[in-house]
Amino acid sequence: MSHKTIHFPGKQRFELRSGPGEPAVISYRQSEDTVIIEHTYVPPALRGKGIAASMTHDALLEARRLGWKIVPDCSYTETYIRRNPEFIPLLHQP
Repeated sequence: MSHKTIHFPGKQRFELRSGPGEPAVISYRQSEDTVIIEHTYVPPALRGKGIAASMTHDALLEARRLGWKIVPDCSYTETYIRRNPEFIPLLHQP
């Protein structure tokens, strides 16, 4: 199953759709020089398929491309970064 994460800057979120139901979502908010990742949501019908990991990976690649510094308020994102140390340089250092 192929999935594509789409960034919607105006909505401050990333979405991944798989079929006609509701999308999986990562929401964030920008605060000066940082981006605070607030929440990761995967609809029940899509859970257990690696969608959260795929979407988080894509969102972090986009953050790197855009030069963002990340504050992971979302526990899933925080854990993902810890398990994938190539993204540690994205973390905001106060």
